Amino acid sequence: MNYRRNHLSALLWLGLCLDAGAAETIRILVQSSPLAGSQYYAVAELWPQIRVGDRLTLVREPGNRHDPQAIRVEWNGRQLGYVPRAENRAVATALDAGEKLEARVSKLRADPNPWRRIEFEVFLSL
Repeated sequence: MNYRRNHLSALLWLGLCLDAGAAETIRILVQSSPLAGSQYYAVAELWPQIRVGDRLTLVREPGNRHDPQAIRVEWNGRQLGYVPRAENRAVATALDAGEKLEARVSKLRADPNPWRRIEFEVFLSL
């Protein structure tokens, strides 16, 4: 974790040196994932309204009986699914540490396979 912190600090310093007057946030892509479990939640109902680039909310569920690292994915307060179990450990650790993460819809497909319908990206904001 120290390496990651030092590396992120160096990137932040570099970004500040390149444009010290900018008030923009630096975003680092943490991961890109398919939405898990969308067939059980509001995706079918909300599908016509969701757009690429839409902001998603990541909500930790440490008491989830199926996965203590579970992260619920919401769009405008409605649950769409979860970060896949095989890919949620780093995001759960970052959320638990109070890191500022941001998630956005990156791909939408009218695919019969629910694992291919929505993809999202998670960013660390510095």
